[in-house]
Amino acid sequence: MQNRLSIGGNAVQPLLLMFPLGLFAVAIILDLATLLGAPAIIGTLAYWNLIAGLAGGVLAAVAGALDAGATGQPAAAKGRFLILLLDMGVLIFFAVLVLIRVRGAARVADPGLLLLELLGLTMAAAGSWFGGRLDPNHSPGMRRPESTSADDSAEFSTTRREAT
Repeated sequence: MQNRLSIGGNAVQPLLLMFPLGLFAVAIILDLATLLGAPAIIGTLAYWNLIAGLAGGVLAAVAGALDAGATGQPAAAKGRFLILLLDMGVLIFFAVLVLIRVRGAARVADPGLLLLELLGLTMAAAGSWFGGRLDPNHSPGMRRPESTSADDSAEFSTTRREAT
């Protein structure tokens, strides 16, 4: 499938998607540390990680929208559009969590908010996984070489002859 945004033949959207996922995960770890007794500044740092994750998520969503419109195949466009909707839902979910945290002076999360953050990260990871399953050539690290068992046995027999 063709991607409108690519670098070296690899799609940009999966690369951009990893930054918000990492920032959301770090925010959860920092919030957990704050709940376990770390200073309140760690909770504030978690808040700013969420803000940075939202900014990166918007960039990834724009790249995903461009990719969804770039394909000429209706089934592929439909699948990419559904993944884009899931990604947008996750961004809206985290935006609401950020707006809830704005109320507090230190912007520290309570245990209930931490559980909601875990739920949001689970939704984001599921969306990322389904996006990779939907289009196996979308992420270059997951491509498998196509070979048949006859090719494998011929390759084994030639390497075995060379070794003797």
